[in-house]
Amino acid sequence: MTRIEKADLPQGVQHPLEPLTADEIKTAVAVLRDEKSLLKTVRFVSVVLQEPSKDYVHSFVRGGQLLREAFVVLFDNGKNQCFEAIVCLADKCIRSWKHVPGVQPTMTADEQIECEQAVLESAEFQAACRRHGVEDMSLVMVDIWTAGHYGAQEESNRRLARPLCFVRSDPTDNGYARPIEGLRPVVDLNEMKVLRVEDYGYVPLPPQAGNYRADRVKNLRKDIKPLEVTQPEGPSFEVNGHQVTWQKWDLIIGFNSREGLTLHNLSYQDGSRKRSILYRASLSEMVVPYGDPGPTQNKKNAFDTGEYGMGQCANSLELGCDCLGHIKYFDAVMTNSRGELQTIKNAICLHEEDYGILWKHTDRRHTQPEVRRSRRLVISSISTVENYEYGFFWYLYQDGTIQFEVKLTGILSLGALAPDSKTKYGTMMAPQLYAPNHQHFFNVRLDFDLDGAANSVYEFNVKGEPKSDTNSYGNAFYAQPTLFKTEREARRRLKLETGRHWKIVNDHIKNEVGDSVGYKFIPGDNCLPYAAATASWRKRAGFVNHHVWVTPYQADEKFAAGNYPNQHKGGDGLVKWTQKNRSVADTDVVFWYTMGHTHLPRTEDYPVMPAAYIGFLLKPAGFFTSNPANDLPPSPKAVKSGGSSCCQ
Repeated sequence: MTRIEKADLPQGVQHPLEPLTADEIKTAVAVLRDEKSLLKTVRFVSVVLQEPSKDYVHSFVRGGQLLREAFVVLFDNGKNQCFEAIVCLADKCIRSWKHVPGVQPTMTADEQIECEQAVLESAEFQAACRRHGVEDMSLVMVDIWTAGHYGAQEESNRRLARPLCFVRSDPTDNGYARPIEGLRPVVDLNEMKVLRVEDYGYVPLPPQAGNYRADRVKNLRKDIKPLEVTQPEGPSFEVNGHQVTWQKWDLIIGFNSREGLTLHNLSYQDGSRKRSILYRASLSEMVVPYGDPGPTQNKKNAFDTGEYGMGQCANSLELGCDCLGHIKYFDAVMTNSRGELQTIKNAICLHEEDYGILWKHTDRRHTQPEVRRSRRLVISSISTVENYEYGFFWYLYQDGTIQFEVKLTGILSLGALAPDSKTKYGTMMAPQLYAPNHQHFFNVRLDFDLDGAANSVYEFNVKGEPKSDTNSYGNAFYAQPTLFKTEREARRRLKLETGRHWKIVNDHIKNEVGDSVGYKFIPGDNCLPYAAATASWRKRAGFVNHHVWVTPYQADEKFAAGNYPNQHKGGDGLVKWTQKNRSVADTDVVFWYTMGHTHLPRTEDYPVMPAAYIGFLLKPAGFFTSNPANDLPPSPKAVKSGGSSCCQ
């Protein structure tokens, strides 16, 4: 059986970018309670590391004195007010405290639980359920959807939720198969009470079950043989606290309640040089807009990072299910909204996996082919946001390639239709049950320090050269580079016709042939938003307007839709920052990438959805002198049962 190592909470922090420990979080909470005499109406939305300045991190020497501070977001339900605090952990004092007017921070996990209970206990909601043929309230499911901002006054002066409701046929039934179509309660989260129940008319419950659990599926397959992944000598990676070294890679693994998994100080050992590539990489924001204009569905959209917190939705991963191989797990430590310590066991999985052939060549003049197998390091975390699961996977390869991949799975957010009805805004999954069309947009923030902080971004468009005296056969084509000088120039979209891609370079450092060292950004599958530019969610998610954005580094510019997208009117984040049109050439740049997945559901996505994939690649392009994986040793040959050997 594959082995598992358990990563205990670090006793002593090794690096200034490691996540806060349990003791540090306790200290931050205690200091705030003591110095601010916090009332019971105050919730701790998040307690995370206040990352120190880049100068401090770059000058840090292991074993030296650590600067450790906590950044805390609090919300007072009694006053409907948000506050931010920075707590110095060594001195146990508040370094800064400020009120942030007119915003709604991320909804906490506690609020979701309390909101569901408030809805179930509401007499108005119970009466509405009876009108819709639901009698047993113990079987009702309430998914907490944020309210957004559609111009109503209450969206500016109340903390709201607009849940969706479903009903099970028994306690272990898949309730999503039976939406209570037409009912949407509106809840004041400050008072934790139902303000009203919006009733858009009776639609019968879909008649069929849609179960997927192993104990409810008949005739499970019996023809699957065991597949074991073993590393008898242990893994090739080493872990010290949250610092990981593998092959020639070195990085810090981070985690926080909003972004979830983050990577820091990513570097590659190139001969005698340790070369920096990325200072910080993270999921900045994501939004899931739905495309059904019906009254129950038309306000469905979710900013899963800024409104729900991808980190606080993280799963406890299981060996053999979520990860295979020799695993190193990391726990995620945070608080609930009452400031009590909360630990998500095994929130991050670290392991190696075989990835087929890395390179191979057979010279017909020699009898022995040369082949090297690819191995990659996998750093992953999976979060559940009500019905959907999102797996976030960072892959590091032996040839210097970096890959990010999101795996989308879980259960579709479903709606009900009257018997014999269909809709052009979705796909029928079962009788009277349909899945609305929707999209998923992810924005990833890549803070480059490519061989130093002074970097530039070039766009490349491939052009065919007209037939001429120097191109007599008309076969010539070339890649035309364009340097981004300002932020507005760098607002860009993909263009298939020209093979558009981007390259992040350091023009101060040249490779052996005199070109600037760099990394090529290679997009994967993508799309554009289909909602009108005036749609409420698009005003708040301006980052979807372009696939690429480039900004000069600012420590407080971390989230593509702004710090507080929940119930925001819009226009914050990248849209606002890039209006300044700051210089982005030969400076400390941040590259932001928006990738979208258009989901036109299939019947095969029901009752639970096979994973869909979306992501991108960062490949060295002139960064190394030659193939950095040329020094890999030959792959050992495996002996087949017949006695012959195989090198594939």
